[in-house]
Amino acid sequence: MTTDLASSLTVFYDGACPRCVNDRRRFEEMARHSATQVQWFDITGRDETLRQLGIDPHAALTELHVQDASGRILRELDAYIALMRHVPRLRPLAWLIGLPLVRPALARLYHWNVNRRLRRQGRL
Repeated sequence: MTTDLASSLTVFYDGACPRCVNDRRRFEEMARHSATQVQWFDITGRDETLRQLGIDPHAALTELHVQDASGRILRELDAYIALMRHVPRLRPLAWLIGLPLVRPALARLYHWNVNRRLRRQGRL
């Protein structure tokens, strides 16, 4: 899944989610001048590929997953932080998300929001 570039990320996202697709477009726009190459992998219908990478398909649906250049899989807020660190405008937000008091509250809000969206779409 990773490329040979020293600075690359593969983002596993829900291509069946309109908001996720819009978030991808916004990130791509902000990261236009980033030195990091970001590959986008739509997880829709790719359960076996995810399993081969050691990613639980249900977890991939409910949490963002990112694979860094070394092949390490990051999930949930760690994935967002890794992604945001590669865009200068988003680095302060990545730092904020990682703060001990902010992180747990944001994680709960994130999961609540994702689960609500998936229930509404009949995919949970």
